[in-house]
Amino acid sequence: MQLITCPWCGPREEVEFHYGGQAHIAYPDDPAALSDEEWAHFVFFRDNPKGPFAERWSHAVGCRRWFNAVRDTRTYQFLAVYPMGQSAPEVAS
Repeated sequence: MQLITCPWCGPREEVEFHYGGQAHIAYPDDPAALSDEEWAHFVFFRDNPKGPFAERWSHAVGCRRWFNAVRDTRTYQFLAVYPMGQSAPEVAS
């Protein structure tokens, strides 16, 4: 079982968490002005890198708070966790 470190609760088993997608995606300023193609691109198209990737996570069974994490997609290792609203820290890949 892998441990994920919640910024507020500390290390917990991964079954307590839910993945929330790519981090740092800004909601469109005027979503009603988007074409169907632009809206679909916003909703469905995300980066899929090999290596460190900033993601959103929810501690669903614990404090129920959202946070960001940088996870290496090659190894599934969490390299950093940080509260929402902060920039992604620099991590070595």
